[in-house]
Amino acid sequence: MIKESVFKQFASPALLEATLADKIAIQLQEAVDSRGRASLIVSGGSTPLKLFHLLSQKSIDWSDIYITLADERWLDACEKDSNERLVRENLLQNRAVNAKFRGLKNMFATPEEGVDMTTELLANFPRPFDVVILGMGTDGHTCSWFPCSKELEQALTTKDLCAAVNPTTAPHPRITLSKDAILTSRQIYLHLVGASKLSVYHQALAGDDQNKMPIRAVLSQRQTPVDVFYSA
Repeated sequence: MIKESVFKQFASPALLEATLADKIAIQLQEAVDSRGRASLIVSGGSTPLKLFHLLSQKSIDWSDIYITLADERWLDACEKDSNERLVRENLLQNRAVNAKFRGLKNMFATPEEGVDMTTELLANFPRPFDVVILGMGTDGHTCSWFPCSKELEQALTTKDLCAAVNPTTAPHPRITLSKDAILTSRQIYLHLVGASKLSVYHQALAGDDQNKMPIRAVLSQRQTPVDVFYSA
């Protein structure tokens, strides 16, 4: 049985987003003040878009903040399913336009071919990562650690920064940060909205098989603080 992470429930998604945006902004600015730079790892999908918008308006030293994604579909940034496109359109706006963003996709035809270049591109990011924002799928995946993927073991065990993934239950080849990379961070937030996600979260806590529900790789560890922010 997994010991439950710090779980915070909010009356509305709007209250969750406002609270989380404030906390992240404070942590990033404190990192800049104490170490000169900060790093923020974000996730794609529709859930964090309003959070991105709020965060983009925070008056912090964005030019000293490095941003990348927890995972990415192997698509050009102009395509509608690209996580990079979502970040550019919703986070790298307003005051956050000066942040140092690095996408995970590059010119290679496949993530297997491009993984080394992506790793090099992220080599100058402040480590440990200061803040990581994760989501979770209804199958218990986070990042692109899919239970269906033959590359899951590699993503969960490698000491490399990135791994290529080819899920069978989701579209597009992908590149993802590894479990080791995600856990080499100072703070992880798991951002969940909706009753179905709460049910999956409780299911994850009730077992320990990371191959069946890879989010357990985050929830079961004691290396890095994990705060779960939930609203129905």
